Amino acid sequence: MKRMLAGKMRIILLHILLWIAVWFFFIYFFNYNSQNITFPVYFASLLLPLTMALTYFVVNFLIPNYLISKRYWQFVLYSFYTLVASSYLIVIIIYGCLIFLLSLDISIMPPMSKNFVFILIMVYLVVGLVSFISILNLNFKTVSRNKELQNKILETQLQLKEQELHYLKRQIHPHFLFNTLNTIYGFALKQSKQTPDIILKLSNLLDYILYQINKPRVSLKEEVLHIKEYIDLEKIRFQDTLKVVFKADEINDDIQVAPMLLIPFVENAFKHGNIIDGFLSIEISIKVPDNSLDFNIRNTFNKETPNQKSGIGLENIKKRLDLNYSDHYQLAYDSKDNWYSVKLLISNLNAIKDV
Repeated sequence: MKRMLAGKMRIILLHILLWIAVWFFFIYFFNYNSQNITFPVYFASLLLPLTMALTYFVVNFLIPNYLISKRYWQFVLYSFYTLVASSYLIVIIIYGCLIFLLSLDISIMPPMSKNFVFILIMVYLVVGLVSFISILNLNFKTVSRNKELQNKILETQLQLKEQELHYLKRQIHPHFLFNTLNTIYGFALKQSKQTPDIILKLSNLLDYILYQINKPRVSLKEEVLHIKEYIDLEKIRFQDTLKVVFKADEINDDIQVAPMLLIPFVENAFKHGNIIDGFLSIEISIKVPDNSLDFNIRNTFNKETPNQKSGIGLENIKKRLDLNYSDHYQLAYDSKDNWYSVKLLISNLNAIKDV
């Protein structure tokens, strides 16, 4: 409240200083070649209210209502009426000063105050200057409002993307945990000695999901570690019917990716893969050349089963890739000779967005 009052007081003070400056401006010019200082002071004092009225009328009525709103014909028409009315009032001021201040003695009247055209130009010079500043100020406010609106739109879009990304992440969690909990349940029924080891590995994965998934970036090395833990869990479940070939380049600790980026591909390979010739075979390759990620995974599948692309994991991961890497990735699917393959290439890992 105090800040608003201070702002209004500053504006009022600026207006007062402006009109004092205009008043001295008028006195200076109308006193040119004149020895009588009294007449220019009175003449400027009478001309100032008219100038003020014209200025505020143009700035607060004509410009916002007709010029800014692009009603140009009305603006020109009302400007002409204003010019006629102001010219009439200037003539009255000239003759009024001549009658009451100089007793109709035009010979002692300052030269500049006799020239109607000069007086009209002086008045409208002030009106035009203030109007120009007003238009610049309106344009600046309009640009500022547009930028503010654009920023709000961008912020809203970012929030929507963030909400969508979090929603997709939450969808992955139940799907991922469902398979693992089924594995633990099966081994618990058998009272297997491997159950504690499975629970420990699941605990590590849960820690990753609960505490790392909300981060915009995680270490690719950590992601690969949890992929290996997931494969170890599945090896326990599949026993002797699983063959996994896992190849990965040496990964630096500073290489980062979106969390849970690759695990859904591995999860889908186990979920939708089929045992062919007595084995579910899965081959995984991870390469990181020149700040890029080259990820390949393929698994055996029966052509008569539904297409793997219908799995919720792959649909979600594609949306997450769109949100995180936009135009910096390529995702391809292929099925051939009872093998289903997925290839992901991210050309610039640093392009990840913080959403």
